[in-house]
Amino acid sequence: MTYDAVPLIPRAVLFGNPTFASPTVSPDGTRLGFLAPDEGVLNVWVGPVDRPDDARPVTHDRGRGIRVFGFCHDDRTLFYLQDQGGDENWRLHLLDLVTGAERCVTPYDNVQVRVLGHNRWHPTRMLLGINKDTPELHDVYELDLTTGELEKVLDNPGFVGWLVDTDLTIQGAATITEDGGAVYFLTDESGEYHPWLEVPADDVNTTNPVGFSRDGDTLYLVSSLGANAARLVSVDLETGEETVLAADEAYDIGGVELEPETRKPQAVIFDKDREVWEYLDDGYRQAVEELRSSLGIDGELGINRSERTDRLWLVSVVPSDGPVRYYLYDRSTSALRFLFSHKPDLAGYVLASMEAFSFTARDGLEIHGYITFPPEAERRNLPAVLNVHGGPWARDTWGYHPEAQWLTNRGYACVQVNYRGSTGYGKAFGNAADKQWGRTMHTDLLDAIEHLAGKGVIDRDRVGIMGGSYGGYAALAGAAFTPEAFRCAVDLCGPSNLLTLLTSLPDYWKPLVAMMHAKVGDPEAEKDMLWERSPLSRVDDIQIPVLVAQGANDPRVKQAEAEQIVAALKDKGLPHEYLLFPDEGHGLARPENREIYYAAAERFLAEHLGGRTES
Repeated sequence: MTYDAVPLIPRAVLFGNPTFASPTVSPDGTRLGFLAPDEGVLNVWVGPVDRPDDARPVTHDRGRGIRVFGFCHDDRTLFYLQDQGGDENWRLHLLDLVTGAERCVTPYDNVQVRVLGHNRWHPTRMLLGINKDTPELHDVYELDLTTGELEKVLDNPGFVGWLVDTDLTIQGAATITEDGGAVYFLTDESGEYHPWLEVPADDVNTTNPVGFSRDGDTLYLVSSLGANAARLVSVDLETGEETVLAADEAYDIGGVELEPETRKPQAVIFDKDREVWEYLDDGYRQAVEELRSSLGIDGELGINRSERTDRLWLVSVVPSDGPVRYYLYDRSTSALRFLFSHKPDLAGYVLASMEAFSFTARDGLEIHGYITFPPEAERRNLPAVLNVHGGPWARDTWGYHPEAQWLTNRGYACVQVNYRGSTGYGKAFGNAADKQWGRTMHTDLLDAIEHLAGKGVIDRDRVGIMGGSYGGYAALAGAAFTPEAFRCAVDLCGPSNLLTLLTSLPDYWKPLVAMMHAKVGDPEAEKDMLWERSPLSRVDDIQIPVLVAQGANDPRVKQAEAEQIVAALKDKGLPHEYLLFPDEGHGLARPENREIYYAAAERFLAEHLGGRTES
């Protein structure tokens, strides 16, 4: 195949660190913080909000980089989370922006911290969940930002999560039941927990609390109880009365916009083929629509309202055929100022637009997805790569996707399918995936290829499959279960044996194991079924080349998942490549490792599908 219609986009541009990422405004409105490379590693930069060019790095990591940070409400402290080598044992670091002093608050080995609460009403306190005493349970700690004192305030008797109000008080908690459902508890005046809401297993992935109103009288809940799709519900905590605030028959609510001061919902977002906003507050509707009009750009809108007076909004716009663009919007003057795009180096290159499509699966279920075509190529008999999202309880969305741009720039149609089990399409669609790994979840992918091949836009005989996490499993399943459907498979941190996957989960996932058994399978009661759904069980049937990549420190999909399939491929003399990254976890954080992986995948795909490569 020859595809030279547009210039080649270097992998370093597509998969290198962003030039700018995750910008946010400090609560007092004086500082702008963002992530940017410092000596090639992502670090936190801070500068005056009105002079972002004066920003300087305030952290100095030289490893995998920093990806999660925020300003504290004391107006002088910055926090960030960091693990070691991708092990997901997050440690909390605090940085004094006035003195430059830095300290790690949780310097414990094999311990994970979670930020449970921090807000404008309690500017010097943070509520944390830490599993230091019992690996599978996060106890509640209070951190005093002024003194640095960390104090345990609540032992965890067996909860998987906590309900925290705006006064940083534990008002409830949640457990997972033996059948994979959930029970939410609320506390009384004495601190005793009482069952409040029972959520059946069919609703557990589509029912979650949003939070409490500032006055503490109302709890907001995204819930599919009594409906197919998750609705926004307000619950009067005194009377128990429930009111449906927003709903769609087919699509779950994917986001809720809360008024920062009252914590009352002002809008909800439905993740359909594109985001659809429904407003609950006319003033907010007017403000957002005026902003959209000022932007004049086709892209998904994000609004960060971290500045406490709600005067300054940090706005993001995500198109599908260009980098993410960030703006500062002053509501008092309607002034809109462009800050930067996340990858300015993309300017000048021809990018492809993502298009939604849908089809009917073989059992009648409607499936949605996206296809991105090589720019300026004839849409006929194109080689294609089926790029399967991870999770699996997640979904692909419309917007900029570096792998889609990479694949289309190399001459392939990029196909992304929201197979059954993907989020956003209601609980019936989600529950249709229960215990269907390697079965109907996989045939949805095959049916997508047949649908597109039937339209003549892709060549059925030149299709590869790739993905990470569950997408990596899907790639291995494609090679083992349906090798006739694909020319090659690329697996990044995908499980090869569902039995070993489910028996080697991190300790802090153990409270969730009943849900995993309900959704995937029980290793004791359904051992034979899980083995049959494991690509390792059918290694003799693999007839296509496979590229396997794995992070050595992955806590979710252990290195053994890759090693055992690679060993089997080697013993059978089947064509394969194996990349092991000793300093990575579940995915690839370091740009030098991403370059190795995507360079290998690019050569691999070109060899078997005929696309072009970067020299």
